[in-house]
Amino acid sequence: MALLVVSALFCLSGAHAGTESDDTISASSVVFTQAKRDAIAAPDILPDQGEGARAAAPSEEDKRFRTQALIWGGAGAVVAYGAANWWKDGFSGHFRTVNEGWFGQDTYTGGADKMGHAYAPYVGTRLLARAFEWAGHDRDSSLYLSAATVFGTLLAVETLDGFSNRYKFSKEDLIMNAVGTGLGLLFEKNKRLDDLFDFRLHYWPSGDAKRLNQVGPIGDHSGQTYLLVAKATGIPQLRNHDVLRYFELAAGYGSRGYEPNEGAPAPDRSRHVYFGISLNISEILRNTVFRDSAEKSRSQRVTDTVLEYVQVPGTAVLADHRL
Repeated sequence: MALLVVSALFCLSGAHAGTESDDTISASSVVFTQAKRDAIAAPDILPDQGEGARAAAPSEEDKRFRTQALIWGGAGAVVAYGAANWWKDGFSGHFRTVNEGWFGQDTYTGGADKMGHAYAPYVGTRLLARAFEWAGHDRDSSLYLSAATVFGTLLAVETLDGFSNRYKFSKEDLIMNAVGTGLGLLFEKNKRLDDLFDFRLHYWPSGDAKRLNQVGPIGDHSGQTYLLVAKATGIPQLRNHDVLRYFELAAGYGSRGYEPNEGAPAPDRSRHVYFGISLNISEILRNTVFRDSAEKSRSQRVTDTVLEYVQVPGTAVLADHRL
């Protein structure tokens, strides 16, 4: 679990964005999966669960060790990655800031990077909360420890950007980091909201990424579409309907023709709002592949986790409105 969480914080590096000193901005967002509330978290141990269950609870010493490992190990992994990739040009003695804008046509990704700055801490906050439960904390303490660790790490990254020779501090990035962290807190605290909505990333390689051999969900902003979906299974009147329970309503945002590029965004770059219908693949699998399971297997839990945060290509029909 510790390695899983360190990897998740490492993935938060994908949400990093800054402004280069030559005004060419480089950023990335990340697709990574998170354990659901009831998937990976160790269950609370009640007094009547027997000696075996109580023995599984970590000691205070183990709890402190695990907690420090999660906080400093994860944050250290992000900083180490940044030193090797973002800040390899060194630092200056001056703190510099930049106004990157939000979702405007003339911004360097059309706002796709800002969606990534919300998505990454949203997923990271929820994953790390489960890890702090594993470390021995109660649910509420785990959630706030997670939010503080994730946001604190990203705040440190943005601050170091301000002193770096290549990037600059972006208040827009920091605000979206806060929005994503807050959204993670909100979903974790409200199970009904979590049951109804998913915040997902759909990725399909863009033509520019293929041309430049930069295919991948981290830097290919033009291949990213962020979706908020409302699931029929989250509505009591629909969750047992023979047909409707397999469908979802989806709304999303994405930009095309921005990054990756060779230093000049395409002249026909565009921003898009999407609306449509998607399939609830988790529900389909629950009633087919996993139908005979008395309780959720490890495979089903992992599958549900991935599908909560990733929209599988080909599973949504979306109408496109160009801004």
